Amino acid sequence: MSTDTDSGVLSEIDLTWVKRKEFLFHATLFLASVFGVVMLGLLVFDVLFETAVGLLVHGIDVTTFLASGASRDWEQAGFLPAIIGSVWLVLLTLVFSFFLGVSTATYLEEYAPNNRIVRLVEANLTNLAGVPSVVYGLLALGVFVNGLRLGSILLAGSIALALLVVPIVIVASQESLRAVPSGMRDGSLATGATRWQTVRGVVFPAALPGIVTGTILALARAIGETAPLIMVGAVLQARQTPDPFSLFGSMPTMIYYWAFRPVTEFHNLAALGILVLLTILVGMYGVAFFVRNRYETRL
Repeated sequence: MSTDTDSGVLSEIDLTWVKRKEFLFHATLFLASVFGVVMLGLLVFDVLFETAVGLLVHGIDVTTFLASGASRDWEQAGFLPAIIGSVWLVLLTLVFSFFLGVSTATYLEEYAPNNRIVRLVEANLTNLAGVPSVVYGLLALGVFVNGLRLGSILLAGSIALALLVVPIVIVASQESLRAVPSGMRDGSLATGATRWQTVRGVVFPAALPGIVTGTILALARAIGETAPLIMVGAVLQARQTPDPFSLFGSMPTMIYYWAFRPVTEFHNLAALGILVLLTILVGMYGVAFFVRNRYETRL
């Protein structure tokens, strides 16, 4: 009796509009995905085309490009100081951001009480991860470059990038620590281990692949940032190989400088620089995926 009634009610409901909305939603998602892929493909094609024109038509020497510094003559212009500057920036950013980010995440997940203040801190950390990078550049300019009078040195640039990626490292580390089952912690504590011994011997080994992967992806974002480095005062023409306490240039700032030069050959140099930067980024993503797939264990 009830089955006949339900069938009668359902038969009176017009599902056509519901199915149509579901189709429109899926079609919108698909078109958005295709649009992003097409735009990325066009950008990569444009970079490859400009690079090919520079190499084949204008005769850019790759050896000179990879072994020389900046020059007003496009035939003598190179990318080496910019590459070394970016490597320095990534290494120092890793030092500043990894230990601070992982320590903060460990405290929030393993030791901090679950109260309103901690939840407020976690919410603000999530919001900080989405703040535009130029804001961190302005902060580093005001506090470290002008306030502490460090000047426009590479160390100040790495601090600006560390400020940028620390919230990302914290959030990624929290997710990795949160993914470790509580039963593993309880089992360790039940054997008489202290909380620190449990964190060090049980939680960290299980969460480390996720933490490392998140950190590498955060550094991959940092190496491509231009705005905070320009705010800090990175030189646009990297002529000399920098050290942490000297004026510096980086790959994004060098590409930015070449892209705005009126000479066409510099645009080809910028395209070749973008290709080098993309190659390094793909390598970093590859390392991140390798670490995740190689060392991630089922919990």
